[in-house]
Amino acid sequence: MPDILCLGEPMLEFNQQPPGADGRSLYLEGHGGDTSNAAVAAARSGADVGMITAIGQDAPGDSFMALWQAEGVDTTLVARDAEAPTGIYFVTHDERGHHFTFYRRGSAASRMTPATLPMEAIRRARALHVSGITLGISETSCDAAFRAMAAAREAGATVSFDTNLRLRLWPLDRARAMIHAAVAMADIAFPSLDDARALTGIDAADAIADFYLTLCPTVLLKLGEAGVLVATRAMRQRIAGFIVPAVDATGAGDVLAGAFLARHVAGEELWSAARYANAAAALSTTGYGAVAPIPNEAEIAAYLEGQR
Repeated sequence: MPDILCLGEPMLEFNQQPPGADGRSLYLEGHGGDTSNAAVAAARSGADVGMITAIGQDAPGDSFMALWQAEGVDTTLVARDAEAPTGIYFVTHDERGHHFTFYRRGSAASRMTPATLPMEAIRRARALHVSGITLGISETSCDAAFRAMAAAREAGATVSFDTNLRLRLWPLDRARAMIHAAVAMADIAFPSLDDARALTGIDAADAIADFYLTLCPTVLLKLGEAGVLVATRAMRQRIAGFIVPAVDATGAGDVLAGAFLARHVAGEELWSAARYANAAAALSTTGYGAVAPIPNEAEIAAYLEGQR
């Protein structure tokens, strides 16, 4: 079984491209879904990683199976549901950044339950990665995520959690309660600055880190182009963002989580792994789509060597 397991919902992506001479935009088909993005990022950084999810018995589902197999992401624990679709989403871009429109109601992943979990594989993994989206897509998926985290903790695995707040999925009060309960079950938390401000009502990055450290022993607060604040209960360090020709930040936070977990499971120390992951996230913004621009281990290493 894989060292790292990522539990969550994959979604087929349609990403808006710059308009042509006629002023119309085409949409580039790709792959997304936060924990799937993290899985691909971890695999491209050399990790042994697998997905726990359900997808439709449909063309988008077939596309994901082909993607994961090409990327070396284990699909043994992927269920195919003949009665529910694989979710899709659209990404549009303007001067305010990138925006998402989702079509995921009743998706195969939202039908996951604690009873469908591969418990033995979870207990044998070295790390389990879950996100707030998995909690928000349905009550049964939320229950499954908490059961998986509890099993991983009981087995001594590292549990990592990305807040990935999506208020279209649920009210803020419920999101806050469930997400913070999940952070309290994690060894490593990956909140983004925007998520954390909404969830805590706290504005300053260091104060946000202080809040999450009361729940979780290691926090990587994602600051977007400003980099990442890495904090433990003993010390903290801000790792500045890398300056790159960014065009699309879709999935960059997921890439940071996946790349970090790859280095963490490989035994790299915290600050070095965080700098590596920060570079991976920056490089992933230099192309369109969540998956296509994710850099591999050699590309990240070469970039970091050039930053010395």
